[in-house]
Amino acid sequence: MPIDVSAALAAEPRRAAIGWDHKDVQLYHLGLGAGTPATDPDELRYTLESRLQVLPGFATVAGAGTAAFGGMGAAGIDVDLAAVLHGGQTVRVHRPIPVTGRAVQTSKVAAVYDKGKAAVIVLRTEASDDDGPLWTNDAEIFVRGEGGFGGERGPSDRLTVPERAPDRTVERPIREDQALLYRLSGDWNPLHADPAFAKLAGFDRPILHGLCTYGMTLKAVTDTLLEGDVSRITAYRTRFAGVVFPGETLRIRMWTGEGRVQVTVTAVERDDAPVLADTLVEHS
Repeated sequence: MPIDVSAALAAEPRRAAIGWDHKDVQLYHLGLGAGTPATDPDELRYTLESRLQVLPGFATVAGAGTAAFGGMGAAGIDVDLAAVLHGGQTVRVHRPIPVTGRAVQTSKVAAVYDKGKAAVIVLRTEASDDDGPLWTNDAEIFVRGEGGFGGERGPSDRLTVPERAPDRTVERPIREDQALLYRLSGDWNPLHADPAFAKLAGFDRPILHGLCTYGMTLKAVTDTLLEGDVSRITAYRTRFAGVVFPGETLRIRMWTGEGRVQVTVTAVERDDAPVLADTLVEHS
């Protein structure tokens, strides 16, 4: 079996120094659709350096986007990347992310689960600076055809959608060029830009990055229910349930609770096809 679970879990964390400044943060926010309308004071906190705050989803692209797959080169992990799917993502921030910073990022395999027909590798990336921990990223990577090795199935993080109507529903359009802009933050996979490559992967045109939808959704929740204050966000998780294409519209439904917002995201133009599921924003 290509995945040696014992070796993967025992491997030393991979360490890398990363840095960012206001331009990286602004580019990430613009890739999520921030800045419309350009002079809106609520948008300027994502786009203007003198008012800038950092959406916690930035942790997934800091260091040129290594957070999601930074542990795939670990000992014991030898898989066909064509069989790999990004199944879910969790970001937990330990304090607000500074606009300009330098940090040491460590990546390791935190768990390997056996789902029968697939294995799930949990890649954990942690970042700290001189003042202490900044964030923890967990990326759930599905590897098709690598299950059935007798390991633990792992926890179930499925959320039951409330039977009542959402407390808020918003729609967010995806620009035709949004994937081209978002990829400048570090995810250069041609699946999101090259029509010929997308066809080889089974899509009639390039798809939007899942982590772009992830960031767009967090911004929508922040602006709609948290008064635009990113410092209130403590954690954010999702499961990638389906693709979305540039030019489509996201329908984001929100249910509020004590210190949490549960969310579903669908594609309006495809009869509310699921895009993000089991999505939860935790906040103060």
